[in-house]
Amino acid sequence: MEIKKNTFKMALQSGKRAQIGLWLGLTDPICAEISAGAGFDWLLLDGEHAPNDVRSILAQLQAVAPYPVHPIVRPVSGDVQLIKQLLDIGAQTLLVPMVESAEQAKLLVQAMRYPPAGIRGVGAALARASQWNRVTNYLDQANDQMCLLVQVETRAGLENLDAIATVEGVDGVFIGPSDLSAALGHLGKPGHPDVQKAIEGAIGRIRASGRAAGILTTDEAQARHYLSLGCTFVAVGLDGNLLMRATQELARKFAV
Repeated sequence: MEIKKNTFKMALQSGKRAQIGLWLGLTDPICAEISAGAGFDWLLLDGEHAPNDVRSILAQLQAVAPYPVHPIVRPVSGDVQLIKQLLDIGAQTLLVPMVESAEQAKLLVQAMRYPPAGIRGVGAALARASQWNRVTNYLDQANDQMCLLVQVETRAGLENLDAIATVEGVDGVFIGPSDLSAALGHLGKPGHPDVQKAIEGAIGRIRASGRAAGILTTDEAQARHYLSLGCTFVAVGLDGNLLMRATQELARKFAV
């Protein structure tokens, strides 16, 4: 059995086509599977703000596995031990929130790689990632298939963005508009001119570093604007938000 290739990482490296994604926070395998067949390039399984744990993320990874879509997992934090578990259940791409320094980014790179390149614990015989050792030479091949996306969303992160983006092993930098807007004094207003100026500047700096730039927005015009600026992975919706809007609109049609 061969190791699964990280098609998302390959797409970012080629830069030929932007990767469009959907944010999943409903924590349900059926919802994830429905979304997996919609035609997105990637799905984000959120473990920071959604009530996911390792088992619920595993169930969603299994649900989307038959589909031509790449699952990205966002852990609640960059905890090394949690990263080990997420990689062992089959996640190949992680989006780690609240990264504020190059030192933090370097630790995350190490956490996603086996020694001597990193510090990932070796337990492939127990892991879905290696198909319980059915994948030939998994330990020798795994490092190359890992993809690290770091999330910059604070003043400190912005200040250290250039250093973070140039850390070897960081594949992409994701701008978190909600937390960034709060950090800049505009809580709940990611569209504020000051926030947008900071985002656009950050995208330019990420691109200059040679790394992929990413962001989330539910506004179509804004998403297209970010794509025009050179973002190469953009989430354009959230599953809960889509369900909320659709059910609300349907109820409104029949309101007496």
